[in-house]
Amino acid sequence: MKKINISHLLAAFGLLIAFTQCDKNPPENPAFEPYAETSLDANAGNWKTYLPIDSNKTAVPTPEAAGSAAYLTELDNLRAKMASATAEEKELAIWWGGNGVLRWHEIARELAANYNVPPNYVYDSTGNPVYPPLVFDPANPDAYPRVPFANPPIASRMFALLAVAQYDALVACWHRKFQHNRLAPYKNATDIQPIIPTNDLPSYPSEDAVVAAASREIIKFIFPREVANVTAKAEEHKNSRLWAGANVQSDLSAGDSLGRIIALNVINEWAKKDRMGMANNQAGFQAQRDSATARGFTTQWHSLDIPVRPPMLPAFGNVKPWNFDDATKAAIRPVAPPQPGTPAFEAALEELRGFSKNRTREQQRITTFWSDGAGTYTPPGHWNRRAANLIYENEFNEIRSARAMALVNTAMVDAGIVCWEAKYYYMLPRPTEVDPSITTGTGIPNFPAYASGHSTFSGAAAEVLSYLFPSNESELRAWAQEAADSRIYGCIHYRFDSEKGLEHGTKVGEFAVTRGRNDGSN
Repeated sequence: MKKINISHLLAAFGLLIAFTQCDKNPPENPAFEPYAETSLDANAGNWKTYLPIDSNKTAVPTPEAAGSAAYLTELDNLRAKMASATAEEKELAIWWGGNGVLRWHEIARELAANYNVPPNYVYDSTGNPVYPPLVFDPANPDAYPRVPFANPPIASRMFALLAVAQYDALVACWHRKFQHNRLAPYKNATDIQPIIPTNDLPSYPSEDAVVAAASREIIKFIFPREVANVTAKAEEHKNSRLWAGANVQSDLSAGDSLGRIIALNVINEWAKKDRMGMANNQAGFQAQRDSATARGFTTQWHSLDIPVRPPMLPAFGNVKPWNFDDATKAAIRPVAPPQPGTPAFEAALEELRGFSKNRTREQQRITTFWSDGAGTYTPPGHWNRRAANLIYENEFNEIRSARAMALVNTAMVDAGIVCWEAKYYYMLPRPTEVDPSITTGTGIPNFPAYASGHSTFSGAAAEVLSYLFPSNESELRAWAQEAADSRIYGCIHYRFDSEKGLEHGTKVGEFAVTRGRNDGSN
């Protein structure tokens, strides 16, 4: 079938979630038109998952035979659903038909943008912030990551959890699809003509229902205030397959159950055990300072935020990474940066004084494009969107899409983890703290300088995406370099912050690429 132009639908149907947590306008998202998935990847049920899957828990009931009375009734119900579908429902069927994996990442990016605002701290009588909790509470270990503040590390973790749940769920789905081999309804009834492109993939369980359920459970866990809205979106996604004529109800029911089981596995076996609950452990921050001092890093970063706010996630470096073990964090940590007062440091600082006084229009454009501050979907979201665009341009099928998103997003959260570990290991002050005369081209983040988070996220993302899309490698590397340069032009990072950040992120990305080369998909 020919692609359907639905760019006009985004304004009305891009997101129907009633985000009320802030008044920021989320960034635009691209229009994804439905396309025919020509590659079925029939062996994808054997690909390596991120977490072990209990096959007994992911079994689905044997579907009714094509000629059975129960299945014929389902076909009649599908015809009725299609016949009664409103114009809006048909448009939504086309919208969701533009790759469900990517649609849910679009929703996640919008949520990240809307929640990407500093918490409204409450201050005590001495002026110290007391909200959100500043001391880790063992009785409530996941309190901090679930407050409404989707800063870059938290956003990167959310994107990774979502991507892993989608991918693992689709591997389980593919295994059951080719176990039962039920033909799609339009293969069993020639009078059923779907309004989206068709393929030869077995229909049971529905991959869209699997993705909808897995995505729903992860986003509910991360954004508990959005439970009703996200649940409604998942129902809309599943119903879209009926309005489109692509699945019968039993396909959807089996898919919903399977997607939910896998998502809960990701939540219970990873998200609740990855030490994210300790990432905002402010009680340990002074010990980090003392440790840096003992290692010789005596000129240290101090927050310049007004009003005073605690440092952002000082223990995020202790979060469990996806693609390597904890010992690797120290093994790949960047070398110590030049210290204030040394010739190398003073040369880097002098360069920033020059940019501060004479920033060109192009340098300011780059600074602004990559600023990714409050109200945006953060640097990881920036690369998440780039990955989605490349997936769409290359017309990946659903499971290839999920694999690509899992590889790039786990690499980015791993990059955030090792970057934050280095930041609070070295405690290097920001340029504006060393020389207050330096004016920045963007906001000053509330954590130490070395190494650059933008650069580390970007190095990891570019490495993975270059593996997935080798024909775009030069463009992707240049994009990562521009992201790194933007922080220098903006005068919030020294050149060595960005250079070492890119190197650090590239090393992190290599671990994800190694995983991809050995996951059975090639």
